[in-house]
Amino acid sequence: MELETIIAQACELDETVRGHRRHLHEHPELSFEEHATADYIASVLEQEGIFCRRVAGTGVLARIEGRGDLHRAVVLRADIDALPIEEQNAVAYASKNHGVMHACGHDLHAAVLLGTLTLLNRRRTELCGTLFGLFQPGEELCPGGASLVLKEDPFAGYEVQAVVGEHVDPDLPTGVLGFRPGKYMASSDELRITVRGEGGHAAMPQRLKDPVVAAAAVITALQQVVSRNADSRMPTVLSIGRVVADGATNVIPDQVYMEGTLRTFNEVWRTEAKRRVCEIVRHTVAAYGTEADVRISDGYPCVVNDPTLTEQARRLVGELFGAGHTVELDLRPTAEDFGYYTQRYPSLFFRLGVGGTDPATGEAGKLHTSCFNPDEKALHYGVANLTALALRLAEAEV
Repeated sequence: MELETIIAQACELDETVRGHRRHLHEHPELSFEEHATADYIASVLEQEGIFCRRVAGTGVLARIEGRGDLHRAVVLRADIDALPIEEQNAVAYASKNHGVMHACGHDLHAAVLLGTLTLLNRRRTELCGTLFGLFQPGEELCPGGASLVLKEDPFAGYEVQAVVGEHVDPDLPTGVLGFRPGKYMASSDELRITVRGEGGHAAMPQRLKDPVVAAAAVITALQQVVSRNADSRMPTVLSIGRVVADGATNVIPDQVYMEGTLRTFNEVWRTEAKRRVCEIVRHTVAAYGTEADVRISDGYPCVVNDPTLTEQARRLVGELFGAGHTVELDLRPTAEDFGYYTQRYPSLFFRLGVGGTDPATGEAGKLHTSCFNPDEKALHYGVANLTALALRLAEAEV
């Protein structure tokens, strides 16, 4: 089948895919609460005659069997959860769920995958092996839906050739796709530190063991993890974003609570960095006569793209849409639970431009904001690309 035909079929399906996107956008649900979302996705798949079942509680796993060796499999993944944000967009399909919004484009991800599975199911005689469509819950909330999916081991008995995921990007023009081989997105771990001392009257600090001063010293000392312990060639971020010292102008509290994040691009250094955090906190607070509890919640691992898959997908975009429709992505310190898949299977995570013709205007807004409004013209680019990529990866002739 000619690539031009795939693009034409994606365009023909555009109105239907846009309808899916708008329905999902209008009815967003938070992480691990995606019950109605999963029901809608399952109903669409069942209407198309595509087998599906629930996975990881509120996720949906679709399966299309082609020809040849059905043990060989390709997995296409879309996340489906929303964020706790009140939408400000004045559109007819704005969120009806108070304080919940698809501000990260997961509605678009799911709609593109629904369109892709529809096309692939109609062309399953061209598909070699088995194609899975994974509508994954809970990407926005640790421990991440990906980790729960893999605990169920739904691909046991299959030779997974590739797991593919996409993410919208308002900083890229519509129709442009971004790729990066190897390390792409950071790991993320959550820091929670409680400094305990002896509070009292702020006018008599000599009688106290001040946890506020100790906590301030901890924040400063922790910057050494990046500036003096991390390899300067390896990006690392350590930020304290929340500090609670519940005293008053004349009251020093008994304790100070802090929260922060640690981001790295190397799993070995990630383990060492967490050890250094605990060590620095312990010794710093001891110098002020105080104590501390450190809790580090393991977050998502690094997203590492398979170089061969990345190059294969990049070339295919050029064949589909022509030169100038791909860009090289920079390292990104944000995190994605897709990293769990990259640890187990050959994987590819790329960006789909939704910024309109000129992202500099900011018309699409920014991710994780109340005004995020991706260009829906990106839908048919997403469907055409995923459809062609699935066929290519499954070794069918396109």
